[in-house]
Amino acid sequence: MSGEALASRAVERYQDLNRASWDDRAAAHAASPDYRVDELIADPARLSHVVAFDAPRLGDLHGVRGVHLQCHIGTDTLSLTRLGAQMTGVDLSPASLEQARQIAARAGAEIEYVEAEVYDAPRVLDGTTFDLVYTGVGALCWLPSVSRWAQTVAALLTRGGRLFIREGHPMMWTLDEDRRDGVLAVRYPYFETEEPMVFDDGGTYVQTDVAFEHNRTHVWNHGLGEIVTALQDAGLALTTFAEHDTAPWNALPGQMERAGGDEWRLIDRPERVPMSYTLQAVKGG
Repeated sequence: MSGEALASRAVERYQDLNRASWDDRAAAHAASPDYRVDELIADPARLSHVVAFDAPRLGDLHGVRGVHLQCHIGTDTLSLTRLGAQMTGVDLSPASLEQARQIAARAGAEIEYVEAEVYDAPRVLDGTTFDLVYTGVGALCWLPSVSRWAQTVAALLTRGGRLFIREGHPMMWTLDEDRRDGVLAVRYPYFETEEPMVFDDGGTYVQTDVAFEHNRTHVWNHGLGEIVTALQDAGLALTTFAEHDTAPWNALPGQMERAGGDEWRLIDRPERVPMSYTLQAVKGG
């Protein structure tokens, strides 16, 4: 078997494993109190926490055509429409997209949802380009190549269009989430690796009593330098970069406390490590 064929099989395997995991969890996420779907639908002015956090940076999106990569169940996608954007959501998980469509319908929002792997999005969307590419928290870790992701973003953007991403900080992703003694111990790679980190975890990041069947996943970390360099190589210029000492979930159980709203911060000396970041970049002419 050729090297190319072997690589293709490896790609299919990680995508299949991760898709099965997300399919398994989609309904439980939509029903969880953490996503607050009913509250979001009931109040047309309400935004998801992740979008509300960055609303001043996002600004008025009226007249903007946007695509949300790795949109999951679409609560952030819906929130971007409430800021005025005409949104398309893209995700690899059909079960997640089913929930997203139901949420949009219940909210009376016109959002197109498309099933596609991230790297295939330009082809599946027939070369359509957008003013905004949005990526939310906990997305990049599911992709093996940040360089290929950046090229995908560039292919989806119009000239002068912008990328907007809030993501878990790669330093935070290196930390041992099982420690309960206040020590911040580096356990996982900071830099992108060829081989994935393989997890077999029956839980999820929201409150739920559901028992899941598909628990094996493949993930990768990507260093900040790798992310910025990949975007620059793809023809995007960095315009905003802000690091935050909070994350929108309890990333290190036992070591974090609520910091207002749905943000979480280290209990002990939160200045020690960034938990998340917000980045914007614009595609050049």
